[in-house]
Amino acid sequence: MLDLDPLVITLIMFSSMLVLMAIGSPLAFALLTCGAVMAYMVYGEGGLDLLITSTFSSMDNFLLVALPMFIFMGLVLQRSGITDDLFAMMHKLMGQWPGGLGIGTVVICALIAAMAGVSGAATVSLGIIALPSMLKHGYDKRLVTGTIMAGGALGFLIPPSVLMIIYAFLSRDSVGKLFAAGLVPGLMLATIYIAYILIRCRINPRMGPPATETYSAMEKLASLRFLIAPGLLITTVLGCIIGGVTSPSEASAIGAFGALVIAALQRRLSMDMLKYVMLSTTKIMGMLMWIALAAVFFSKIYVGLGAGQIVTELVEDNDLAPIWVIITMLATYFILGMFLDDFAILFITIPLFVPIVKDLGYDTTWFAVLFVLSMQSAYLTPPFGYNLFYMRSVAPKDITIGDIYWSAIPFVILQIFGLALVVAFPQIAMWLPGLLF
Repeated sequence: MLDLDPLVITLIMFSSMLVLMAIGSPLAFALLTCGAVMAYMVYGEGGLDLLITSTFSSMDNFLLVALPMFIFMGLVLQRSGITDDLFAMMHKLMGQWPGGLGIGTVVICALIAAMAGVSGAATVSLGIIALPSMLKHGYDKRLVTGTIMAGGALGFLIPPSVLMIIYAFLSRDSVGKLFAAGLVPGLMLATIYIAYILIRCRINPRMGPPATETYSAMEKLASLRFLIAPGLLITTVLGCIIGGVTSPSEASAIGAFGALVIAALQRRLSMDMLKYVMLSTTKIMGMLMWIALAAVFFSKIYVGLGAGQIVTELVEDNDLAPIWVIITMLATYFILGMFLDDFAILFITIPLFVPIVKDLGYDTTWFAVLFVLSMQSAYLTPPFGYNLFYMRSVAPKDITIGDIYWSAIPFVILQIFGLALVVAFPQIAMWLPGLLF
């Protein structure tokens, strides 16, 4: 058995992982390889037994059932055309306002976030539907692309968030409490986006000119019917979880069934659609489970070798104020977000950071909101921002990758501002959980 310094272990494991990823290895393979090699070097063949025990302990969690159900629900709603209906409604209700279509897009993103739980659903669907419409009405292309990408990232924060479910799986926090904590900051951030769009379009009306089409009061009122189905689904699923009526796993099954009912009522349910949704759900879950197993094994080896104490020792040795430790963690997330995806960052850092957050006396539910807010910025920061790639895949050719990068900058600044507000005023996140739990 080798006796290595924790700092050496840290350098070996993380540098090896980054090298493997740089040469094109999948994240799960990179984590598994680094963890297995280090376990064998330090403990011998017996160290590999930890892979088996960590796999069984990780999968023995009923909470994981909620993941495929919420992913399935989001994909069904995405394919059922509900986004088209919501955008048509917002066009009638807000199209005549300066920047009204942009504001409506943010509102739709918040609604999709409450139905899908993932970022890509809103970004891709609105990139296909809202982007051409707003460009046709003369909207500034950078304002449009930035709005859709930032609005799409609300899926991380507004429940039911898949990222929060996995955070709860790793930290053993209550999913209902995390969902309640994310709701107010999510709505706050959407409001900040709306205020920004209003101000920009008031200062320069050419950035978001009012639509020329006019609609009667009856037509506007009739368009509100498109809110009935998603509103009922959102209220039912979140009400069941936050109200303690069902477990998150049971609520996810209700949501998946409700999404099928909505698609059937809209006559958009077909075998081709079901085949696509089930295959896509299987692919996404397969990716998540491999990453989860490899990351849990990697983290157990890392922490088991005593390397997890490095951060704690640095804090004690340098007599850092607790809030500066939190800010350092958030800065780390911002940097990691430029190179790794959100699930990789989650699985690698949460097992290490959550115990430190507890030792510092902070609420891990509050830290969960800070983490998710940080991941929203990660989705918009180059070179690895996922929403940048999603937008590139659906944007017309006259919108360059440079336009997409520049369009993200104002919204990243707004996200950092929102993050700073939650750091400075924890009750923004903790008020609703305190009221309900």
